[in-house]
Amino acid sequence: MFWKFDLNTTSHVDKLLDKEDVTLRELMDEDDILQECKAQNRKLLDFLCRQQCMEELVSLITQDPPLDMEEKVRFKYPNTACELLTCDVSQINDRLGGDETLLNLLYDFLDHEPPLNPLLASFFSKTIGNLIARKTEQVIVFLKKKDKFISLVLKHIGTSALMDLLLRLVSCVEPAGLRQEVLHWLNEEKIIQRLVELIHPSQDEDRQSNASQTLCDIVRLGREQGSQLQEAPEPDPLLTVLESQDCVEQLLTNMFDGDQTESCLVNGTQVLLTLLETRRAGTEGLVDSFSQGLERLYTVSGSILDGIEPRLKDFHQLLLSPPKKKAILTTIGVLEEPLGNARLHGARLMAALLHTNTPSINQELCRLNTMGLLLDLFFKYTWNNFLHFQVELCIAAILSHAAREDRAEASGPESGVEPLAKNREPEAPQPAAGRPENTMVTHLFQKCCLVQRILEAWEANDHTQAAGGRRRGNMGHLTRIANAVVQNLERGPVQTHISEIIRGLPADCRGRWESFVEETLTETNRRNAVDLVSTHHLHPSSEDEDMEGVFPNELSLQQAFSEYQVQQMTATFVDQFGFNDEEFADQDDSVNAPFDRIAEINFNIDADEDSPSAALFEACCSDHIQPFDDDEDDDIWEDKETHCTTRVMARARFGGPHASESCSKSSLEHGGQDGKEGSEADGDAALVGTPPAAAWKESPRVEGGPEGATWTMFDEPVNSTTPAPGVAMDVGSSVWAASAPSASALEEKGWAKFTDFQPFCCWPGFPVCLECMCRQEDPPGGLQQR
Repeated sequence: MFWKFDLNTTSHVDKLLDKEDVTLRELMDEDDILQECKAQNRKLLDFLCRQQCMEELVSLITQDPPLDMEEKVRFKYPNTACELLTCDVSQINDRLGGDETLLNLLYDFLDHEPPLNPLLASFFSKTIGNLIARKTEQVIVFLKKKDKFISLVLKHIGTSALMDLLLRLVSCVEPAGLRQEVLHWLNEEKIIQRLVELIHPSQDEDRQSNASQTLCDIVRLGREQGSQLQEAPEPDPLLTVLESQDCVEQLLTNMFDGDQTESCLVNGTQVLLTLLETRRAGTEGLVDSFSQGLERLYTVSGSILDGIEPRLKDFHQLLLSPPKKKAILTTIGVLEEPLGNARLHGARLMAALLHTNTPSINQELCRLNTMGLLLDLFFKYTWNNFLHFQVELCIAAILSHAAREDRAEASGPESGVEPLAKNREPEAPQPAAGRPENTMVTHLFQKCCLVQRILEAWEANDHTQAAGGRRRGNMGHLTRIANAVVQNLERGPVQTHISEIIRGLPADCRGRWESFVEETLTETNRRNAVDLVSTHHLHPSSEDEDMEGVFPNELSLQQAFSEYQVQQMTATFVDQFGFNDEEFADQDDSVNAPFDRIAEINFNIDADEDSPSAALFEACCSDHIQPFDDDEDDDIWEDKETHCTTRVMARARFGGPHASESCSKSSLEHGGQDGKEGSEADGDAALVGTPPAAAWKESPRVEGGPEGATWTMFDEPVNSTTPAPGVAMDVGSSVWAASAPSASALEEKGWAKFTDFQPFCCWPGFPVCLECMCRQEDPPGGLQQR
């Protein structure tokens, strides 16, 4: 028993609380203080909620600890204090959120000069954020009273923890009515415009980066929360301002007017890319998304495109001459003129703009020949896969223009781009050959010479590799671009247009392209489709026994079913049906060709009318099937050369031997006795007591597998009209030439009676017994089997 040893489970914290002069730091030295606090220890909570203790906890997370303390314990108490204040205990939340003195003490942390201590800033942000979520109304009212709150947060925006605090105000306020009130308050404080102003070459990089990230998160949060509301949501004032043309123009002015820095260009472009997103972050960047037309979740405002279009020339110039960068050492050598992050983001913006399929933007890009410049960079920087991917996205967007244009016309407001602003006049209708969506396609193939450049780059790479050089780093993306062209040439939305362009190429170039597609590209795709690791033999260990019993690959479904059909219907068939007990012995767990695994057989059905099987079937039908005739005496097989090949196979467990034979009518007619002897020697079925000249015709047999079993065939004489007694008649196609016989006729003609059959070993006179292999007398009826 637990109480037998008189174990004392009282926490050491309780013992300390029993002391009259216990201090807060003595309690914080205990390892289990946080657990006791979350466990609602009444004595501990009463002690912590004292005014003096609460002020000390807040001071610990807002004031820098002394520098003379050991580094390992310097931030121990601030960290413990933050955990206690944010442990989600209602008494502590009520005490801190309801006391304005404590809130002022906490707020004074923002009065410190930048840069703030990042660790203390994280403690401060976590504490305020917890109060915003738990004591929303009290904290919002308190912050609204502080006129400098937004200014102080923006002053310290270079510290990431303060950026998180600003986002908590945007996203963590509930209910929706109070959240909308907070958004209007932030909009009145012009938070968006002030964040845009921070993206300026004069600001330090940390402030620019965090301001850009804050704007991007505001856009995503606003769109996400707006799409989750069931009813029509009230417009987000912050998102409305950020998507306005004035805001976009101000951002572009900060980026390009005056001194240009890579940090400002990159951070500003990131905001523009977020505004151009038409789906959730993480789904963009898929090449197939352009061709497959993934559902658009968000709408791109026309005012954003209005603000970007006049600045396309500045982005084109950025691709030509970016901010200077020093040479860098890479794994392939020294790169004298690096591509740079600014040009990479410029390429990303071009891909996003082409995805919107705006006619005026397409025409401006054609005039500037921006796609030609991107292709130049693609072939110049052969080892920059980030750039290669963006160029591939640009080409994929251009080739899918027509399909998206058709969907936009059909779906109307559900397309990913809003109608153009009122100050932009719609363009006049154009013929199909010159429609705006085909402008970039024509430019891509004629002005940019995409086909010629693919061929030239491929041949240059082949020459380099033939000389012992390494394969170029952009060949993978070049292969995908070539495949995209071929696919759209075959069944894409601009198939007709591309076909006309290809036909308009010079004869030698067109011939090279066709040869490239049929030979080089096909072989490359074949090699790329080969699995680097074969998974053919990988299967769970529990399937090991089942895998042993599968049918051979060459065994078809028809063959397996034939084996089942042609098993011997003897008196012992019922007893022998299924599997023998010894087949499931421990030493042999596998079952040879089990029929219950027939569903796992893979086979192909050739429905081609010109197949050999179909021709053979037609020939058999024309030879064997005859129209009904009143003359019962005519022999339908007369003067016909019929060949029949059979394969007789029996399962080992039924005692039937494996054999095959080939016989023809003509050979039997010329040598009946020889044929009989030969059939006996070969193990074929023969009739006893018939004239030597009598020839026998065998009914068609279905081939079986190597493990199969067949019926013993009953034959009938061809030339004799009255069969010998006890002879089994052929019930095949020959019976169609005569009317149905009566019961007495069946008795006269000697039809076999299956009820008279006995096991072979019990028949007297049987030459070879199947079980004891002893000589006996001939069986009744003159039937001989082996």
